[in-house]
Amino acid sequence: MKRFIDCVIPFTTCNLRCDYCYITHNKSWGQKLPAFRYSSDQIGMALSVQRLGGISLINICGDGETLLPPEIVEIIYSILKNGHYVMVVTNGTITKRFDEITKLPADFLNRLLIKFSFHYLELQRKDLLGAFFDNVQKIRKAGCSISLELTPSDEMIPHIDDAISLCRKKVGAICHVTVARNENNPALSILSRHTKTEYKAIWGKFQSDLFNFKMRVFGEKRYEYCYAGLWSSVLNLVTGELRQCYRGKSLQNIFEDTERPIKFIPLGCHCPEPHCYNAHAFMTLGVIPSIPTPRFAEMRNRLCDDGSEWLTQDMKIFLERKLFDENKYLTWAEKQFYEMKDFLKISRIIRKLKSMR
Repeated sequence: MKRFIDCVIPFTTCNLRCDYCYITHNKSWGQKLPAFRYSSDQIGMALSVQRLGGISLINICGDGETLLPPEIVEIIYSILKNGHYVMVVTNGTITKRFDEITKLPADFLNRLLIKFSFHYLELQRKDLLGAFFDNVQKIRKAGCSISLELTPSDEMIPHIDDAISLCRKKVGAICHVTVARNENNPALSILSRHTKTEYKAIWGKFQSDLFNFKMRVFGEKRYEYCYAGLWSSVLNLVTGELRQCYRGKSLQNIFEDTERPIKFIPLGCHCPEPHCYNAHAFMTLGVIPSIPTPRFAEMRNRLCDDGSEWLTQDMKIFLERKLFDENKYLTWAEKQFYEMKDFLKISRIIRKLKSMR
């Protein structure tokens, strides 16, 4: 695994109305679908193995429902064609897209993980639980890896036993649990009326490695040296803008000129976030190598009652790797070099602004 690229699609259209979702809080479900500025072929070329330096892990997630845009399967195909491993986040209800995905070549499907967000209450309200699990089974039978993840909410607490029982019956194992965050709070705190101790006790019933690790580091400000921006980055799949991380510096537009080398620059000790709220991905993949963590495969896999696993063998082996297995640590001098480049860039901007007065 050479790099981890988290691809975001900035649109908020969704067919569900989950109470805990930021889209619901802002009432922005009806936004238009995104107008991708570049073709799927251009996106595929921009993310070539040669350009990224090796086989990488690519995550695709929309702010709304990822599989709503009709172009999305072609984009997934173009990225898989490079030999990368791809993860797609979805609410599991867009059956037409899953039918399209199952038609991809077998080798592509073997390198594809569909991360199903299990919105139990909303699926129940809209009578979509049957369609949801049908799509999960359809994808699994096609040869893809799967993972189910439930977002905790106070309203969901009375239904915990039902959700656990249903997952065991339909997919052979209990779903994973994430940690809901309050997007309206600058500290991105846990979204719950319960204390942290109570929250851990309530949702610990799912015995989810993903939940356990997120709770271990949730709310902790990170000051350690972070290789985000060098080993990982965040990509706007509509515009082509590549950033160090969600609120890190913009690096460049990588879609405009696919022949131009990508200038990866590490975040270092300057994380602008209150805490690494997606630590279950970035930290378990090794962007902060000084902190020992579980492997990312543990955040997604489950051993089923019949002995099978949610991850295919190839996907499991790949997700057990760390980014520092394929990348070199920076020396002290190299770290200082990147720091100096940032300082000189800021100095040039300040001088330019002063000259304009």
